[in-house]
Parts: sequence; C-alpha cells; structure tokens
Amino acid sequence: MTRRLLVHTRTTGYRHDSIPAALAAVGRFEGFAVDATEDPAALEGDLSRYAAVVFLSTSGDILTDAGRAGLAAAVESGTGFAGVHAAACTEESWPWYTGSLQRSRFAGHPPYGPGLVLVEDRSHPATAHLPRAWPWSDEWYDFAPCPDPAEVRVLLRGGEDRHPLAWHHRQGRGRVFWTALGHAEEAYRDPAFLAHLRGGLEWTCGGRG
Repeated sequence: MTRRLLVHTRTTGYRHDSIPAALAAVGRFEGFAVDATEDPAALEGDLSRYAAVVFLSTSGDILTDAGRAGLAAAVESGTGFAGVHAAACTEESWPWYTGSLQRSRFAGHPPYGPGLVLVEDRSHPATAHLPRAWPWSDEWYDFAPCPDPAEVRVLLRGGEDRHPLAWHHRQGRGRVFWTALGHAEEAYRDPAFLAHLRGGLEWTCGGRG
C-alpha cells in the first residue's frame, strides 16, 4: 500500500542547505508518494487524502490562519504529522503547534558537531535498527521545556542532560512523530539516519489512534 505524504519545506527563518537532499531522500522511500510544497495554501484545504503531513526543516511562521486551522483539524481527525529538525523552530507563536503538536519549545543549539545519541526505546520502527549508543554529528537541539515523558514516548536522548531528541505521541486521532536530527546534507545519505526517518514516517502513517 502506498501512503501519500504532504511534505512542506517553506521557511521564513533560517533555511537549511540540506532541504533539497532531504526532500529527495523522502521521495525515494519505497511505499510512499510525496507531494512537495512551499505554498501555505496547500494546508488550507481538505487534507484527508494524506496519510501524514511532514514539516521538513521548515522554519518561522509559515502558515496562514486557514492553514493553521486545516492542519489542526486534519491531525485531530486522524492525519499523521512528522516534524523533522527545524520543524521544531516553526510556528512558535501558535500555541496549538508548540503545546499540542510539539509538546515542547526550541531553545537553541550549540555548533554543529559530533556527539552520542542514546536510544531509549528500541521497540519503535524509528529506532529498532540502532545501537543503544549511536555516534552522530548534528546540531544538538535544546528544548525548554522538554516534552514531558508522561505525555510523550521518548525515543532518543542526547546532550549532557540527556534531553529528548526524538519522541512520538497521539494528538486527537492522529499520530505525531518528532526528530530533532537531520541538519546536514550528509545525514540524508546515511543509512542509519534514513532508516530512523523512514521508520518514523511508517509509524506516523499507521492509522488513526
């Protein structure tokens, strides 16, 4: 079965050079059909034909009021949502996005560099292939507040305080997956990261919760 994704890559803040490589990588995932857009109007209509909406390193305020309403209605009624990397610093003035969808707020990051990802849950499709400790290079996003483990299932942690880097939860009837990883173009050539991203998308498209 082919799952259709609406992949949004609009930016009004920082724009990652990796977006073309990221979009191409998602487009190669077997079993998915991708509609890519940077048009805010794409979120304003009926989104029920999509298994999930993906914000792929979006940044800043990118939606119209109608688009906000459309996205919220879609997720609440069962369309999945996946946020990748800079999606965490998107629509920061919209309480439903930061509170209900993201369950956190982006608080900055140190310079890009190497580190260690700690895999907290290897039972999920996004992490089943990973070792318990995964050497990785990225922008190590910080969150304040971090998503509450009582409200989300944390998959990956990192940094000195072992803050969450990937998590999932249900919002209304929709499945929601977040990963803070994916800054650099080379991430979208890395088999382990691509399996992480694909696994997250597969779970997100898994049906109404």
